Amino acid sequence: MSTRSADAGQGQDPALLRRLLRAKDRMDAASHEQWPVKRLASVSGVSEAHFARSFKQAFGAPPHRYLLTRRIERASALLRDTELPITDIAFEAGWSSLGTFGRTFLDITGESPGDFRARVRAAPREEGTPPCFLSAANRPDLRTAVSEKRRREEADKTVRTEE
Repeated sequence: MSTRSADAGQGQDPALLRRLLRAKDRMDAASHEQWPVKRLASVSGVSEAHFARSFKQAFGAPPHRYLLTRRIERASALLRDTELPITDIAFEAGWSSLGTFGRTFLDITGESPGDFRARVRAAPREEGTPPCFLSAANRPDLRTAVSEKRRREEADKTVRTEE
């Protein structure tokens, strides 16, 4: 866990943090389900606006970005450890569209699901390293929204073509 996320909840009401953790635990347990802010706020017993603000303050990422991280982690594990077709993995990890899954996976990890699967299968497995450590080390960093990342890339392309 980064220092920022470890310190993020400092200064928040412990009762509120417990309620936020309840929502976070629900997302962790069922990341394949839809988790709109309204549903998460009702799990936490606070208003939608207060939930969204407090969740980001406590955990360092907005609820949707946190959920995307969990879904990418789940998809990565399924790609690495199963023979399931990529389409099945997309749906099992929580996406309703194969195209959205592929685009989001590529944006976050830098490679397509098929390329990811081929790379991890070709790499020798290290014995003795617990999978949870490997997962934490390879956790996608979603500090920047995917849409913002695309806008920046397009702006960079425009600048390069004008030069």
